[in-house]
Amino acid sequence: MSNIKQEIKTEEEQQNYSMSNNSDPKNMQELTQYVQTLLQGMQDKFQAMSDQIITRIDEMGNRIDDLEKNITELMTQAGVEGPEK
Repeated sequence: MSNIKQEIKTEEEQQNYSMSNNSDPKNMQELTQYVQTLLQGMQDKFQAMSDQIITRIDEMGNRIDDLEKNITELMTQAGVEGPEK
């Protein structure tokens, strides 16, 4: 989690630096391009974070499945029946 925060902080610093060094858009076409570039960057970052979250959820699901399997095996070895449904 701290890696993500550090990564975001670093990206924000880079973005702030690049924004402060860029001159203001001179016309509507430059402004439109500037906004599109910002939006594309935000979309790329959002997609990367979404992919990371989905990967972690999948990993957590696999770990939960493994835990359930191990608990069932331990209950079988101990001679305890599973919960009634």
